[in-house]
Amino acid sequence: MGKSFLFSLSLAAVLFATTAFAQNAPTKTGESAKGKVLTDAKGMTLYTFDKDAGGKSACNGPCATNWPPLMASADAKPAGAYTVITRDDGGKQWAYKGKPLYTWQKDQKPGAITGDGFLNGAWHVAQP
Repeated sequence: MGKSFLFSLSLAAVLFATTAFAQNAPTKTGESAKGKVLTDAKGMTLYTFDKDAGGKSACNGPCATNWPPLMASADAKPAGAYTVITRDDGGKQWAYKGKPLYTWQKDQKPGAITGDGFLNGAWHVAQP
């Protein structure tokens, strides 16, 4: 095999792996008044909660109604900085760098960050 063929094959493998991760990433990056933030597929800002610890969500019941978790499918695969945690109800939730991700029900449009600092600073925009 020629060197150019092997180079092309290697480049194709790297591009495929990069594209596969990009397609599997559960978030996107959006803009807000605080700069770049992680968003869901609809462009809504994602948040982390200080009371979450050890890869476990502390936001259940009414909390999860106000702060809907970024749910993952049952067969979702961790990739890069993203992991999948199991919630108390058995559902799967995406986490970024070990922190479960949520949206905020009062954010009405992409780029809104009205949940940042909520509950005496316990909620934070998730930033890449």
